Amino acid sequence: MASNLKYSSALKTSQQTAISTAAGSSAILTLYSGTQPASPDTAVTSQVALSTHTCAATFGTASAGVLTVGAIANGTGTGGAGAGTAATWYRLTTSGGTALVDGSVGTSGCDLNLTGTTNIATGQTVSISSWTLTNGN
Repeated sequence: MASNLKYSSALKTSQQTAISTAAGSSAILTLYSGTQPASPDTAVTSQVALSTHTCAATFGTASAGVLTVGAIANGTGTGGAGAGTAATWYRLTTSGGTALVDGSVGTSGCDLNLTGTTNIATGQTVSISSWTLTNGN
């Protein structure tokens, strides 16, 4: 029989709270171009950082298996891969650089959705208006 794991709402919320705790104060969100690594345990290699954002001192609040991330500072496009390069994935790290979560970036249906376009040009202000992480089981 195929796996059919289901978690209680309380357990899902605890799992999401653990992400917030691990992120700690002033976690860093970096948007990248290129292929997303297999996991946050895999080093970034040829992928290019397009913008970096500092998260709020309190990373987020979990409820009903959903972690709503607090305020995220605007970033400025580094344009490392050229003007208008598309962000394809993100990595969340602690302020000390420990990788925690990777996810997809797009304009809809992704783990992190940007408004309008994923193209990030050098010097462009990049804003993250809201971000949630949902435990799907």
